[in-house]
Amino acid sequence: MKSEEKGATPKLHVAVVGSINVDYLASVDRLPAPGETVAGRESHVVPGGKGANQAVAAARLGTDVVLIGSVGQDPNAALALQLLRDSGVDVSGIGATEGATGTAFVTVDSNGENTIVVIPGANAVTDREAILRHRDAIANAGILVVQGEIPRTGTEAAVALATGRVILNLAPVIHVALETIKAADPLVVNEHEAALVLHQLNPDHPIPADHAELLSVLAAVGPRSVIMTRGSLGAMYTEDGKVESVPAPRVEVVDTTGAGDAFVGALAAALAVGSTLGKAVEFASRVGAYSVQRSGTQASYPTAADALPVVTL
Repeated sequence: MKSEEKGATPKLHVAVVGSINVDYLASVDRLPAPGETVAGRESHVVPGGKGANQAVAAARLGTDVVLIGSVGQDPNAALALQLLRDSGVDVSGIGATEGATGTAFVTVDSNGENTIVVIPGANAVTDREAILRHRDAIANAGILVVQGEIPRTGTEAAVALATGRVILNLAPVIHVALETIKAADPLVVNEHEAALVLHQLNPDHPIPADHAELLSVLAAVGPRSVIMTRGSLGAMYTEDGKVESVPAPRVEVVDTTGAGDAFVGALAAALAVGSTLGKAVEFASRVGAYSVQRSGTQASYPTAADALPVVTL
């Protein structure tokens, strides 16, 4: 990702604060119903976690990234860190704690849809105390990226320390202080998460069925800007009171796991080189579309040298 124009602001450093997991992937023809057993096609064990995924996605696009998080003191820790190191992510902010590295159990059907169960493991210790040990790395970053897979106190502490732009991906949606949400520029959610965040901010407000209206209402009560990812429909974003829609390229979907993280990492990479929010959303949508054409998460993310899919009419 290159600067948008000559004379643009030099590339910013990105700090990602978030989860680090090992993913156990199972491929099936269709997802089982409750109580049902289905035969699987194949299985893999790969690195994952929303924080790690987003850090890898940004780093593979040429961004300087430091990841702050936690792994366990178990055999899974080495696998969890493998692609982070290979992608050039600064892992000096990752602590090792007693117990197990976080894990996720992911089942993917033949249409690329998935179900995911996450066990936090070591991610549960990435709390306020752990974050404060890395205050300089967070405060010195031009962009901070945080999600919802670490304790609330860790997310809130990281945002409070930030002096640069904050990308808050509330996935999964956790209850955080209003000040944390208001600091987001942007808040990144899908349509389901957007409804949950709005309910958190204003429990009495009816949830609009229209995505553009939902986005506008959410922006009016909280963050500086909001992006809603909508899968194959692309993304919508609101900034300065206006709602814009960005289509996604049409691609053959293999696995949607981690596509949202690819989007957020690419968004950070684009903003780090001075892109406008609209251009950053367009770029991130293309990166997300690239990732769903391949299995898994981190290994499916493009590098700066890869050709991204484009929107065709």
